Amino acid sequence: MADYDVLLDSETQAFIAETGRWYPPDSAGFSIERQREVYDALCTAFHHGRPDGLAVADRAVAGVPCRVYGGGGPAQVVYFHGGGWVVGGLDSHDDVCAEIADRTGFGLTAVDYRLSPEHRHPAAFDDCMAVTRAVAAAGGPVVLAGDSAGGNLAAAVAQALRGDGLPIVGMVLIYPGLGGDRGRGSMVTHAEAPMLTVADMDFYAAARAGPGQNLRMDPTATPLADSDFSGLPPALIVTAECDPLSDDGRDYRDRIVAAGGNALWIEEPGLVHGYLRARHSVARARASFDRIVAGIDRLGRGAGLR
Repeated sequence: MADYDVLLDSETQAFIAETGRWYPPDSAGFSIERQREVYDALCTAFHHGRPDGLAVADRAVAGVPCRVYGGGGPAQVVYFHGGGWVVGGLDSHDDVCAEIADRTGFGLTAVDYRLSPEHRHPAAFDDCMAVTRAVAAAGGPVVLAGDSAGGNLAAAVAQALRGDGLPIVGMVLIYPGLGGDRGRGSMVTHAEAPMLTVADMDFYAAARAGPGQNLRMDPTATPLADSDFSGLPPALIVTAECDPLSDDGRDYRDRIVAAGGNALWIEEPGLVHGYLRARHSVARARASFDRIVAGIDRLGRGAGLR
């Protein structure tokens, strides 16, 4: 098992401790209602505000509640929030989305997809598909982005829509859960990592699945289960070293490259799942967020991954 006293610097350890004040490590055992309450409190505590002068409006897109940031810049970003498909919404990642829109100059549409267990798979996937189709139909290049469960949704949508002629020019997946092998690699080494454990992942996966559903074999829920990784837009995949999901990013990169596609995987040393909220307090997280924003910017402007 990993030695987090060695791997994590003092800033990251302080971030973990502060997170635990709002969202205790055993939160996956709370009722769904209580999980959402404490997660919303956490996100409020870590909210850093929006850049001055950024236009923001809540509106329905393809019948799905969304929050639209910025205007009609040279590209559009469709962002899917994390939260295990169980928690989160328009407010949980509001400042992250605002900063991406402000720094890139792109319009950004954040999707308030339906949550489990009230709305099991494929409800969230269907909402994300509908919004992506609507944004892409408006014209101009589109970059799909998301963190954690949102990274899963971004990959699944990109795979489902390839070949449809939509102008999806890239995807940026931030510590995504893509359905990797639970019995090896980071799933074992970091099974008890701070911020996300394999037991947490099992809870969220069970909440997402309906009766009799085997989502492990369904590419719309488990992107790594797909049999074909060709024809995908360029992918930037950014993972945290101290996270059971780290190898998912590497494996997804390898599948795309093996199929003749273009993908770049960056593993951020000494970081943990959920570090986007640490981008203003942890130097490593700040540098990673800079790389993420730069990647979205490059893909939206047709400049490639590097």
